Amino acid sequence: MVSNVITLSSDFEKQSQGIGNMEGAIYSINPEARVIHLMHGIPSFDINSAARTMETIYNMPIGFHVCVVDPGVGTKRRPIIVKVKRGDFFIGPDNGCLLTAPRLLGGIEKAVKITNDRYMIKPVSPIFHGRGIFAPAAGHLSLGIQMGEFGTVLEPKDLAPAPYEEAKVEENLIKAKIIHINKFGSLHLNILQQEWDKLKVKLGDRVEINIGKKKIEVPFSRTFGDVKKGELVLLKDDYMRITIALNMDSFAEKYLVKNGDKIEIRKT
Repeated sequence: MVSNVITLSSDFEKQSQGIGNMEGAIYSINPEARVIHLMHGIPSFDINSAARTMETIYNMPIGFHVCVVDPGVGTKRRPIIVKVKRGDFFIGPDNGCLLTAPRLLGGIEKAVKITNDRYMIKPVSPIFHGRGIFAPAAGHLSLGIQMGEFGTVLEPKDLAPAPYEEAKVEENLIKAKIIHINKFGSLHLNILQQEWDKLKVKLGDRVEINIGKKKIEVPFSRTFGDVKKGELVLLKDDYMRITIALNMDSFAEKYLVKNGDKIEIRKT
C-alpha cells in the first residue's frame, strides 16, 4: 500500500520552527505528500500521552505516522519503523510511544531499526532526529521505498515496552491508570470500551472511584451535558477508551491528579 498521508505529532507545542522543519523535510522528498498535524501539544517528555496520541490514529486514514516525543534523542535508543497489520507505518524513537497503537490496528507486522543514512537528511542533528531521521523516513516510505531498505529487522518482543498495559476487569473492579489529561482537565484511562462493557454498568448507574486516598461516586453517562455544570461524569470517549471528567471544569485540578496516577473503579 502506497499512501501520501503523513501525520506529525510532537511535544513541541507552539515552538513551530521544529514543526516546520519536519514538514519541509517531507516536502523536499515527496512534494505530493499530504501532511496532517495531528498533535503538537503533547506534554513535554510524556511518553504516556505520546502513546495515547498515537492510538488516535485509529480514526485517521492509513498512512505514515511520525511521533517525536524523544527525551532519549542522540543516545543509544533506536530510531525505528513499526508496520501494523492495518497497513500503517509508525516512525519514531524506540521508547514505547509507538507500541500501544498496534493493539488497536491489528498488531505489529514488522519492525526495523533505521540505520541506512541514504534515507536521512544530513548532517543529522544529535538533538533533533525529527528532521534528520523520522520525517525523511516517512517521506521516503510514502514514495514506496520498502521498509527493509531502511535498516535491520527487529523482533517486536525486543522493542522498548509500551508505557502502559490494558486494564482488565477483576470481578467488579478495574485497576486502571491515567494515560492522558487533556486541556480541559479530563482523565483518559487505559480501559478499552470493550473491557469496560464487561462490568455491565448501565447508563445512569454510579460507580465508585478510588484515587489515592480519595473516594468518589460518579455516574456513567452518555455525554457531558447529562450532568450539571461542575458535576462528575464518566463516559466513553471517541477513541475506544473511558474518560472521567467534571462538566465544564477540571477534574485534574480539583482532585490533584497527574498523568500516570493509578485509579480504581468499582461497580457499586
